[in-house]
Amino acid sequence: MSRDQHDDAEILDAELVEDGQLAPAAAAPARFLVDQHTVLRPGQPIPTTADPVQRYTERDLYVSDETSQALDEAEEEGSAPRRTAMNGFEAWCASVGRVANPCTTATFTEYGAHLMRRQLKVSTIKNYMSLIRTSMEPGKQPDNSQYLILLAHYRSKSKRAVRRKEAFPITMPYLVPMMEKAEADGRPIGWRDSALLAFGYRFLGRSVEDVDLDIEDLTVTDNQVTVWLAEDKTHKDEDQTIPLHDRPDLNLVFRMRRWLDYLAEQGITTGPVFREVLRNGKVAFSETRAKKATKRGDYLRPQTVNDRVKKWFYAAGLKTDGRPVSSHGLRAGGATDLAESKATAKELEAAGRWAEGSPIPGTVYVRPVKNRSHDPFSKVPVYGAEA
Repeated sequence: MSRDQHDDAEILDAELVEDGQLAPAAAAPARFLVDQHTVLRPGQPIPTTADPVQRYTERDLYVSDETSQALDEAEEEGSAPRRTAMNGFEAWCASVGRVANPCTTATFTEYGAHLMRRQLKVSTIKNYMSLIRTSMEPGKQPDNSQYLILLAHYRSKSKRAVRRKEAFPITMPYLVPMMEKAEADGRPIGWRDSALLAFGYRFLGRSVEDVDLDIEDLTVTDNQVTVWLAEDKTHKDEDQTIPLHDRPDLNLVFRMRRWLDYLAEQGITTGPVFREVLRNGKVAFSETRAKKATKRGDYLRPQTVNDRVKKWFYAAGLKTDGRPVSSHGLRAGGATDLAESKATAKELEAAGRWAEGSPIPGTVYVRPVKNRSHDPFSKVPVYGAEA
């Protein structure tokens, strides 16, 4: 082909455009859009780049002001344990000049080592590190493989790291003097605390479950308090209706009614059951005490329950066997009393709402009671004793 013929071919293949315009680029050949996650039904065509593209407008990209505000509130509140873990992590990162969120794998690993140097328990470290890692945005979470290697080594070298120190169980012989002491001077705060103690023991609840309850969640009749529980630690998105039968030594109905009646006298018939009580006996409202208001509003903090349990335990002149006194002792006390009354692990599991098949009721409560009452060496004759 001559040069003139070659030029003619180029002209014939070209696309004519208006002056000042560029010719569109030739379309790329269609490619298959598949990866290891693609699942097709029989007869369904394989998607390609030639398929029509879904077009979105601004309406598809924005959420409403109301939804945006709800998201902000949810992100701000978070869970109390998650916030606690992140607060500690962010403070440490600031002190050593590292970025907290999203953090690098090296920072995450170094913080795990930092917690181990503080001689924290393995269970505590695992909980903190899990909360920190899952607080990062999806796709930006650090790799935890190096930290887990350190943790395994720490577990094998530190006896204190795996030691569990259970809360002292506040059984009925301890609970009754505490309730009596709380209401001895007839103040409303004592009425609240004695109701809280009785309820915590009978409900076998975790502190946060006790203080998150609303008045609307309770139905008080002559012989029981019925609790509607939206969810708990082991029953997410699963509501429960729990009858708490009263007993003469607990006086749960009387104590709860007296407290709820006191709230009603101040016009409080909805919202949190257990609230802060001021020195003058009045119930505090978050809007009237802006300096003290917290994210929990009028709901008591779980730490407040912990503090009140300790106060009345020692005010009643009680002593422990070395185990710490805490609000968890109410749950442990009720479970211990059930175990000593020969309740089975399955019955305990249901009463305390542990996860199905949880080893805790059997290993922490039922088995120790059996071990205390059974001595295999009792079968060995006492040396020198008469037959």
